[in-house]
Amino acid sequence: MTTTRTGTASTTSATRRPRAATVGLWVLQVLLAGVFVMAALPKVNADPVAVAGFDLLGLGAVGMVVVGWLELAGAVALLVPRLCGLAAVCQVALMVGATAVTAVLMPAMVAFPALTLVAVCVVAWARRRDTAALLRGLRR
Repeated sequence: MTTTRTGTASTTSATRRPRAATVGLWVLQVLLAGVFVMAALPKVNADPVAVAGFDLLGLGAVGMVVVGWLELAGAVALLVPRLCGLAAVCQVALMVGATAVTAVLMPAMVAFPALTLVAVCVVAWARRRDTAALLRGLRR
C-alpha cells in the first residue's frame, strides 16, 4: 500500500516537533512562568528590599512596579499557546537587563538570572516559527 501526501501535509509533518520535545518545552515554560511570578511578587507588592534595589538603580518605585507587571504579564503569556513565543522574546529582553545589572551590582549572584536568560532563549528559539506566524497574522 502506498500513501501519497499532498504538499501541505508533508510540510506540516516536516515542521512538527517530536512529542517529548513538545512536552519538555511546555514543562520549561511552566517552570519559567513560576520563576517570573516569584520574581514579580516582591516588586508588585513593594517589598522594602525590592524598593531599595530599584532606588539604587535610579528607577524608583515606578520602575520597580513596571518591571514587576512586565514579569507577571510575561509569566501568564508563557502559558498561552498563541503568545508563548512572543512572551519568551520579550522576557529575553527583560532578562538581558536583569543579568547585566546583577553582573555589575552583585556579581556573585549573576548565575540565576543568567540561567533564566538561557532558558528563555531556548523557549524563544523553539517557538520562533509560532512567533513569526503570530506577527504575520497581526500584520494582515
